[in-house]
This record gives sequence, structure tokens and C-alpha cells, in this order.
Amino acid sequence: MVNSPNSNRRRRGVYLSAQGWQRLQAAEQLSAMRDNGGKAYTLEQLSTRTGLSPNTLTKARRRQRPVDYPTLETYFQAFNLVPQDDDYLADGEKPESSPGLVNLQQRPLKGQLSLDSPFYIYRQPAERLCAEEIFHPGALIRLRGPRQFGKTSLVARTLSRAQDHDFRTVVISLQSADRRLFTDLDQFMRWFCAMVARALDLPNQLDTRWDPLFGGNYSCSDYFESYLLAAAETPFLLVIDEVDELFNYPEIATDFFGMLRAWYEQGRYGIKQRPEWSRLRLILIQSTSVWLPLNLHQSPFNVGLLVELPAFNQSQVEELAQRYGLSPASTYGEKLIALFGGNPYLTQMAMFYLSQEQLSLDSLHQSALTPDSVFGGPLREMLSMVERYDLLGTMAALATQPDGVSLSPQVAQQLRGLGLIKFSHYRAVPQCQLYGEYFQQFYQAVG
Repeated sequence: MVNSPNSNRRRRGVYLSAQGWQRLQAAEQLSAMRDNGGKAYTLEQLSTRTGLSPNTLTKARRRQRPVDYPTLETYFQAFNLVPQDDDYLADGEKPESSPGLVNLQQRPLKGQLSLDSPFYIYRQPAERLCAEEIFHPGALIRLRGPRQFGKTSLVARTLSRAQDHDFRTVVISLQSADRRLFTDLDQFMRWFCAMVARALDLPNQLDTRWDPLFGGNYSCSDYFESYLLAAAETPFLLVIDEVDELFNYPEIATDFFGMLRAWYEQGRYGIKQRPEWSRLRLILIQSTSVWLPLNLHQSPFNVGLLVELPAFNQSQVEELAQRYGLSPASTYGEKLIALFGGNPYLTQMAMFYLSQEQLSLDSLHQSALTPDSVFGGPLREMLSMVERYDLLGTMAALATQPDGVSLSPQVAQQLRGLGLIKFSHYRAVPQCQLYGEYFQQFYQAVG
């Protein structure tokens, strides 16, 4: 049962949240596809459908002035929706920027979903935790989830909220660094500083501010404190993506992660002595748990806020089916959960082809593993990653054990980071039926 808003919200009015606005966008677009020739509704058409005046609708949609809760409820009900607690904000809470309606999806979704995508599925409390934590001085968020589970799409929404509150924001992917940089700590730290300065549109001052005598850690920290953080008094949100890349270079990783832990300590507990660090907020995006032998007091992976991004559950898959116009949503949810285990990327891909009638629900399972399947590309890409880590034999053997197998911590972390396994009673099993059957083929071929 949905809780009605409290008396304070009734009195002061409410705004659509980013999630509520997205749900309405998705419902409006689906309705327009069905009933309005694929054309977006005009304000007059929405007024006729909802019974609300154009002025009231404009106020609700722009999200710059509050409306009363019954108005919002009426708007939702016109599209067969019931407002949830996370769909609206109380007067006084600043809403995120309002993107416009998107065009009809013409190709399968891949990679980061745009802020205005009606196919983004919120997995609360992950979004809410990230959005709230960045306002704490010295915050550190560890966002963890398997590959292609939507981590960068979630972070994009966190960045948007930060920018709405005048944060400076930077995203650095360690995957973009040349391999040679991981062989020399000083060069890696200089690259890191240069990339951040460039993203902030600040001149590169490494030649005048970097002293090799003090080493890479000290010089990098000083560059941040005296230059990058000092450049403005506004909060600075730094996102470091693909931190797993450093796990293969323990000598670099130990110093770099130890430095991040020191920054966190300065920001959270040393505000009066060194106030610049209180402006810094960090988000570390990782796919696996950390298996590096880091000192307990030098690791950033046992402090801050850990946010785990899970697979879709059945109700979320059913919500996605509704957004793609697939009915009955419960039938699609049940079958896709069984086949894909809630894997966001594979589920989105299946939904697209089902909505385009290039696949049918009855033939989906049977055709998924055929050579010309639409899932062939993602499966081959995943196979390449497994071979890269020399884990093909492990996955093939695991796929033949219905009760699962026990794996070493490092192997389990690698496979979980690839999104290939989950755990049942502390034993590893394939993440979904599709992966289990795919790797069974390799086992049979070898046997």
C-alpha cells in the first residue's frame, strides 16, 4: 500500500522528483504511441485527458513551483499510475533539472542511459543514497555492481543533481589510462592530476607545482589541495570509474588508494585545519570486491558509504515491460527474470526486440543461443572477458553443477564483477539461465 504524504507535504505542496517525472514521461510516451499516432501530447490534449488546466499542468511539469498532492495524484491516475513516495518532493527540497520528453526508441539501449530516458529503472534506495550523501563534506561513496548493471547511468543522475547545486564535477575513468602509466607511480599521479585539471578547464601547472623530491603521493595531494580544490569554494564531486583496473597493479594501487583514504580522512575529520578537503566528494565505481592486501587503515574500501547496485527484481522488469508497451507485464516479467536473472543490459535488449516484434516471448528462450541471435554479440563479448581472465574452464564446470560450487575468493570476485555468477547458500551458480546454458555448450564441446 502506498503511504499518503504527511500533513506537512499537504500544506506546503509538492514537486515531481526526477523519478516521478521520468515515470510520467514513460507513461505519456507509451500512451502517445498507442493513441496519438506516436506524436507527443500537446498541453491542450493533456488538459483534456487529466481534467487539469494547462496552467496547472505547466506548473507541475516545469517543477519550479509546488502543486498540491491531489493535483499530482490526478495527473498520475490519468496514465494509470499511482504516485510512490519517491515520485515527489516536499516544498523546500530543490528538484533536479527537468529534461524534456524523448523520442521513440529506435535502437537497442547500450551504455549509459541519457537523463531523459524513460527506460531507466530506479533501484531505490541506491539513487537516493547517492543523491543525499554527496552533500556531506568529505563524502566517499563506493558504488559497486557487476558489469553492465547501470552504474554509470546511476552516477550520471547523481552528477546532474550535484550540478543543479553548483558543484564542480569531474569523471575520470582509469580504463582510459595507457598501460605504461601503471608501471610508474609518479607518472600515474601526474596523469591523474592533469586529467582532473583539464576536466575543470584549469591550466596544467604540474611543471611548477610538482616536486619529485617529495614523491608522487605528496605532490598529487598538494596539487589538489593548493590548486584544484582551492580554485573555487564550491563543492567538488570527483568520480573515479573502473577502479578495478588498478587491482592488477598492486604497487600503484597501494599508494593511490592509500592517498584517497587520506583525502577522505582530511575531508571528514580535518575540516578546521585544512578546509579545502571538505569540498571534495568522491565516488569510486567498481565491479568487484577488493582482494588487494591493503592496510586496514590505508584502504578507502572500508570507509564511507557502500552502495550495491542489484539486478532488476521481477516488479522492476514488469515496470520496464509496461514502458515498452508489452502486455501482460506480469507474464513478461516472469519469463525474462527466469532467462536473464534481472541482468539490466540483457533485459533491456530483450524488451526492445520484443516491442519491435522482432522476437516473440514464446521463441525468446529457444532462439537466444542460436548463432544468429541478437544476444550473440553480448555473449561473445562476455566470453572474451572470461577467456582474458582464464576462467572459461571454471564457468563451464560451474554451469553443470545445479547446486553450485565453492570458489576461491579471488575467482568468485572476478566472475561476480563480470556479472556471471550469483550466490545461493554460499555457493556460486550462474547469474541467469542464459549464462548457464551458454557455458554448458562449452563443457559439452570439450567433453
